[in-house]
Amino acid sequence: MTSETDIRFYRASEKPYGAFSNLYRREIEFEGELFQTSEHAYQAGKARKPDVKKWLMQAPSPSLLAMAAHGLYYWDVAPGWSRTKFDRMRGVLRAKFTQHLDLRNMLLSTGDARLVECATVDNEVNRLWGEVNGVGKNMLGVLLMELRTQLREEHADWTPMEAAE
Repeated sequence: MTSETDIRFYRASEKPYGAFSNLYRREIEFEGELFQTSEHAYQAGKARKPDVKKWLMQAPSPSLLAMAAHGLYYWDVAPGWSRTKFDRMRGVLRAKFTQHLDLRNMLLSTGDARLVECATVDNEVNRLWGEVNGVGKNMLGVLLMELRTQLREEHADWTPMEAAE
């Protein structure tokens, strides 16, 4: 389901909204640790064992990290992950968009547009976090829009002029 007010993003390198991707290379601090990307911070919570977490964090790129994490055996995944992953992503996104003023301003500048992660490969993960050919839950987009509303309330004095500074 798309409309004229959709903002679509997928690749971290896309301009201007690639920064909405979890693969976008911007360091964040989360739960007292420094992570290369929001994908790293998110996936760090998925590993049950410290050695698996360490292995994931050593992936040579955020996309390879994501691929490796999606391929973990169930016994390597933290108990209750399916119940906690959305709350973890909420926390990771809040860290990313509050620690970097330019990213916060970009998110706020989207107004009331529907934010949609648009993947090209049709699989369960892409249909959960985004949409493929207009089909999917778009949870990344939903969580970004939720955060945008919260940030708007917290920064009621924000104006689009701030984004230009």
